[in-house]
Amino acid sequence: MFSVHQVLVRLLFAAALGALIGIERDLKRRPAGIRTSMFVCLATALFTMMSAQLAHLWGDSGPTRIASNIVQGIGFLGAGAIIKDSAGLVGMTTAATIFVEAAIGMAAGGGFYGVAAGATAIVLFALAVIGWAIQRFNLKHRGVIFRFTTSHAESVATEVQNLFATLAIVPQQFRVSMADTNCIVEFQAEVSHSQEVAIVSQLNRRGIVTEIVPSNGHHE
Repeated sequence: MFSVHQVLVRLLFAAALGALIGIERDLKRRPAGIRTSMFVCLATALFTMMSAQLAHLWGDSGPTRIASNIVQGIGFLGAGAIIKDSAGLVGMTTAATIFVEAAIGMAAGGGFYGVAAGATAIVLFALAVIGWAIQRFNLKHRGVIFRFTTSHAESVATEVQNLFATLAIVPQQFRVSMADTNCIVEFQAEVSHSQEVAIVSQLNRRGIVTEIVPSNGHHE
């Protein structure tokens, strides 16, 4: 069904597209770099072709049976890219990238070169351009716990409440507690980088000890 030339062309095309995505990942020092991305696209392209080839050879009426299992199998690889640390879940974007790389490999293996190339261009645009815009304009929010230790809890609590209204922050938790002779004003919220800077610059002064601790959340 497939000639050796067709197989090699599709495999090389899939590997090249995977390498393009992997280069971007390596430049940002993310997991799943050039080799991993190449192998994902290469393997899924090969599985797709072998699925059709074996179905034709054995007279199987379901030529997509092997290829359909790629979707399930790639989930395990993506799950391995997600780790949980003190900052929350890390690697969600990497896992999603691996998933879409599998789809690109399948498209290349099926001979849909334009579809595979177009999907790769969209992925690179999302990772590079949109990723840059998110950082440049501080669009990404992260879960943070703010803790202010002071002997003037009432005034600090009032300032914090005013900051909520000014910066349009919705706190998930807000509490005031005692620690020896000092009071602790603490709250948790999803904030952008600019909001975090504004809170710290407003409250980080003499007489107030400021602590910022990442809460559980989702990160790239």
